[in-house]
Amino acid sequence: MDTSEHTTDVIIVGAGPVGLFAVFELGLLDMKTHLVDILDYPGGQCAELYPEKPIYDIPAIPVCTGQELTDKLMEQIRPFSPTFHLGQMAEALEKTPDGAWRLTTDNGTVITAPVLVIAAGGGSFVPKKPPLKGLDAYEGTSVFYSVRRMEAFRDRRVLVAGGGDSALDWTIALQPLATSLDLVHRRDDFRAAPASVNAMRELVGSGAMSLHVAQLRGLKGADGKLEAVTVSGGDGEYDIPCDTLLAFYGLTMKLGPVANFGISLERNLIPVDTEKFETDVPGIFAIGDINSYPGKLKLILSGFHEAALMSQQAFRYVYPDRRLRFQYTTSSSALHEKLGV
Repeated sequence: MDTSEHTTDVIIVGAGPVGLFAVFELGLLDMKTHLVDILDYPGGQCAELYPEKPIYDIPAIPVCTGQELTDKLMEQIRPFSPTFHLGQMAEALEKTPDGAWRLTTDNGTVITAPVLVIAAGGGSFVPKKPPLKGLDAYEGTSVFYSVRRMEAFRDRRVLVAGGGDSALDWTIALQPLATSLDLVHRRDDFRAAPASVNAMRELVGSGAMSLHVAQLRGLKGADGKLEAVTVSGGDGEYDIPCDTLLAFYGLTMKLGPVANFGISLERNLIPVDTEKFETDVPGIFAIGDINSYPGKLKLILSGFHEAALMSQQAFRYVYPDRRLRFQYTTSSSALHEKLGV
């Protein structure tokens, strides 16, 4: 357990794209940041759910993957040297006698700052797992709930379970890499894009993969190494040989301890104003998918806008005796110096 204590200007809970861009906007105004994220790497949804899938609505970038966007944001904020506390959950929040916020993580890390920014998306991602006995013994070695790197599945006997977009997308993407690929879904009807369903059926028709209308019943293997998955369907119960199970049954979003921070909530979202994106608790802000206001659009670009306006008000908490001077990065020599350009 890390029992270290830190003092900074702004604590950001969530290291997804919006939290990362907030580092940039705060840094331009001379504010130092510490970020806390339950994942053990930056990037949030982009890194966890679709690191290799394309994103098309980032301004001036016609297309990029979730991982590419994360990498570019990390490059952009490098001049401001943010501190990351990854693989940790923001567990408790209290106000200090001098009015600052004291955040404690489940790892014992303590961070104190006058400003707290919640950029936690919809909360923590928890995969919906198939109810199979002994499942946890195979997780991380043979059983996975997301694809972070396609090459990791090259030359493996892959079984994909699920009937939504993720299941179909990864079925199509991994089929050329895998030694064998089987798709299992409880019915011959899919909740995915028609084009993906058609592409999958073409692969089945050509013999490149197999489709099983069945349900998962059990796992066979030892020492974390999967040998087969037992399924049952119209042909009774049988085993599908495989060494990898990718289960795509969706994700559950859990707000977690943030719900106990004393902030007003509406349907597990945090209401904010649209001038500062501040909550009903002074000094605590919410940006990105976690917040709620009239006309809210859950887009990354909206979160970027929210981060910029939040930073203006955060400056007033961090530097109450300083005058805020608005500057453009294109023309300000002071900002150029901060950015090293």
